[in-house]
Amino acid sequence: MTSTDTKIRDVVILGGGTAGWMTAAYLSKALQGSVRITVLEAPSIPRIGVGEATVPNLHRTFFQYLGIAEEEWMRECNASFKMAVRFVNWRTGGKSQATPRMLPDGRDDHFYHPFGLLPDCDQVPLSHYWFKDKYEGATTEPFDYACFREPPIMDAKQAPRRLDGTPVTRYAWHFDAHLVADFLRRFATQKQGVRHIRDEMTGAERDERGHISALHLKSGSALRGDFFVDCSGFRGLLINEIMQEPFIDMSDHLLCDSAVATAVPHDDAEHGVEPYTSAIAMSAGWTWKIPMLGRFGTGYVYSSRFTSRDEATQEFCDLWGLDPERNDFNHVRFRVGRNRRTWTGNVVSIGLSSCFLEPLESTGIYFITAAIYQLAKHFPDRTFNQSLIDRFNHEINVMFDDTRDFIQAHFYYAPRVDTPFWQANKELQLAEGIQEKVAAYRAGLPVNAPTTDESNYYGNFEAEFRNFWTNGSYYCIFSGLGLEPDAPLPVLQYKPESLHSAQSLFRSVKDRQQELLAILPSTYDYLRRLHAR
Repeated sequence: MTSTDTKIRDVVILGGGTAGWMTAAYLSKALQGSVRITVLEAPSIPRIGVGEATVPNLHRTFFQYLGIAEEEWMRECNASFKMAVRFVNWRTGGKSQATPRMLPDGRDDHFYHPFGLLPDCDQVPLSHYWFKDKYEGATTEPFDYACFREPPIMDAKQAPRRLDGTPVTRYAWHFDAHLVADFLRRFATQKQGVRHIRDEMTGAERDERGHISALHLKSGSALRGDFFVDCSGFRGLLINEIMQEPFIDMSDHLLCDSAVATAVPHDDAEHGVEPYTSAIAMSAGWTWKIPMLGRFGTGYVYSSRFTSRDEATQEFCDLWGLDPERNDFNHVRFRVGRNRRTWTGNVVSIGLSSCFLEPLESTGIYFITAAIYQLAKHFPDRTFNQSLIDRFNHEINVMFDDTRDFIQAHFYYAPRVDTPFWQANKELQLAEGIQEKVAAYRAGLPVNAPTTDESNYYGNFEAEFRNFWTNGSYYCIFSGLGLEPDAPLPVLQYKPESLHSAQSLFRSVKDRQQELLAILPSTYDYLRRLHAR
């Protein structure tokens, strides 16, 4: 049998939405149009999502790869900028509120997880010099404001780009996920030749290997394929129901399993547009706020073990001053965890059918992008070499488990214990990997420290996907929650020249903050110009 005889000819994607259309567009580009791709989308199935937040690698690894300009897709998707996640009231207990409470030292209870790159000095991240100064009483300034140029810009609600479009820092995006799916559907069908079938799957045929050979449709026809991608959401119609791949529940790591969400109108002219996602601590979870022009998407992610649906809805309404009788809410119950194997036989799952973590660090589209990148890299022929499949599954499992542990650490190390939910998070077991990272952090060591060479950082997709949560990320979260190393990095006491250079670097961060404050437009003004409003 020649290699031509084993070529995959037909890929069938079950489910549209963001996951399905991202997969279709990416594979069509990666496989250079040599495979017929069909998206089967049931018109009656609603899409989940009220606003979507992303991470900075999205444009480079996806839209730019497809040849789509940032301004083009931003206009199509009512997109805004996201320079960080802002955590509000994760250290202080009390009634849920969107404004920060006061910490004992007089500062507001908020901190940023910025997307800017953490500078280093003599191959040591600036964070370690900052902690040495704090430990010795030389500074009281929070880590994020001392080491990153972005926090004052975000406080002022300024854009991460000049009016001429020149970017001044790394950033991600907020957008309407429904508009993204619609935009990619048009792109894939009109420009890439992806076939779109609106119908509903009623069953599946399997061959002697146990592989799926065709999907039965409600219309009475059959849709045949060589390789199937399950983007059917939490139902996992192919991977879980047909292939019987078990889903590994991870509620022993993360307690939140439900959400209530809506969109809230916003007076941008009066209040401005925040260039960051907010994560506001609540009595039994947290609430996201994703600003876009004219409104913000918001949702309360909570644990049904510690509050009821009605109680959560009321607490959510109280936070924003909403009337529970007059607003439309999207109620979602989600499963926390991942499939034992993301890919089995000739079926691979992507998106919610594969894995899910609450979107505290905006991982939903990140997981999709990483999965389709790995799928294109490990794309099979009809022999379905098990080594390819095993390697793909390993990459996805490591990515998911590392991210799960990072998310759990937010709750575990938050000092709040004012409600049963926050108390229960302290009783959960941390995985060995995150325990090792915390031990390294406490010892003053760098944790997954990235290069600060932006050209190398952006050019190395593997590094982006493997080490997304960098040293700066851990320092932002741990220091923001009040968890600090036991002592400064010992080697710094032997580097007087480096200590002097670090002080110059701190001053340059301050100078850059003031320079950007003086030249950058407001996010509101930039978006109005971008979207021609």
